[in-house]
Amino acid sequence: MKNIKLYIGLAFTLLIMSACSSFEDAKDAKNVALMTVNLKANITLDGVSSLDGLKIKLDDYQDNLHYTSLMKGTEVNIDSIIPGIYSITVSGDITNRDGLEYYMNGGVVNNAIYPGKDTVSVSIGGLKISPLIFKEIYYAGSSPNYFRDQFYELYNNSTKTMYLDGIYFADLCPTTATTTLPVWPTEDGNNYCYGNRVWKFPGDGTQYPLKPGESCVIAQFAVNHKLSIYNPKSPIDCSSADFEFYMGNKSYPDQPAYNMTHVFYNGKAAIGTVPQYLTSVFGGAYVIFQVPAGDTYDPVNDPNMHTKNLATSSSTLYAKIPTKYVLDAVECGPNATMISAKRVPQVLDAGMTYVGSTYCGLGISRKRATDSDGNILTHEDGSLIFQDTNNSTDDFDRGVTPKFRRYDTKMPSWNHILTGQ
Repeated sequence: MKNIKLYIGLAFTLLIMSACSSFEDAKDAKNVALMTVNLKANITLDGVSSLDGLKIKLDDYQDNLHYTSLMKGTEVNIDSIIPGIYSITVSGDITNRDGLEYYMNGGVVNNAIYPGKDTVSVSIGGLKISPLIFKEIYYAGSSPNYFRDQFYELYNNSTKTMYLDGIYFADLCPTTATTTLPVWPTEDGNNYCYGNRVWKFPGDGTQYPLKPGESCVIAQFAVNHKLSIYNPKSPIDCSSADFEFYMGNKSYPDQPAYNMTHVFYNGKAAIGTVPQYLTSVFGGAYVIFQVPAGDTYDPVNDPNMHTKNLATSSSTLYAKIPTKYVLDAVECGPNATMISAKRVPQVLDAGMTYVGSTYCGLGISRKRATDSDGNILTHEDGSLIFQDTNNSTDDFDRGVTPKFRRYDTKMPSWNHILTGQ
């Protein structure tokens, strides 16, 4: 690459100032003419027609020349550029015509800019940014046969504040992945997934803001599980969890974490007779979803929003969750071979992730998004962007020791640890 750069450098040195013996001489000469560079962007993402506001960077690392500008539409002129060999990037956040947010990114490297070569074409693609995603899930439990340390961490992957108030969480039927799949009503098509138990975040609409780069944790039981009274072999302290699934069990008393609101179990709003909530240690399927303004969602009282498994004679009812409501879905199973036992429609999650064993103290953690060179992507405010291709096989690191707020994602200001409540 160095030889290539030297060759290109020699070529445009001759074009710039034939009297100079090197490009360095040319830069030092008082009569070097500054250039205007014309940057043309080729958008490869449907639904985006303008790149207004995206940041442009021109970097000549060899000669320590650096310029920044902003896109206007799809073509812009950048003035007062010294000739050189530049890496050029265009990046930033865009909302498309359907209101979906994308992180746009593209660029070229080792691009020679000199008189007669002042136009640069860059292809710009987009990474869809789901506003709220599962960032980390710990479901397998720890030795020996301890499952109360399960937790689910959600992350605001967007550039806008999300309000958790009224957002739903559900685990899906079947509880454990099985190739003996349920049979749902034919008329449902692929328009629903089916919840065993449904919860939602409390709040009046603006009580629990989650800012970009912040994450919140829902614990099964929000205590320090490493204590001797629980399980010293547990890998996790859940006492700083923001929420918990409190079931009214006096043996496991209510903690300072805020309580999730119970919505549905077997056709009723009541919690049921078993005073604990856990998902399968073999790996469940989970969704978070939001009901659009103007829609009503009542899986208890609306018979169109619950159903039975038609493959059995059981009277158990399951909540119908419209796929169009789903913000994120993650399918977990015992191992890679269980992909045929999917509970989540392909459009929501085309893959399946796993830990590989039970009571192993291991979980799954979402990967950070990277560009084609392996660089970690961030929003303009520095907050991390996590990979979300709607394929859990690709999107998660497997078999990791569970950790709250991995990569130093932020705790929301209303967490009970920070408020002292």
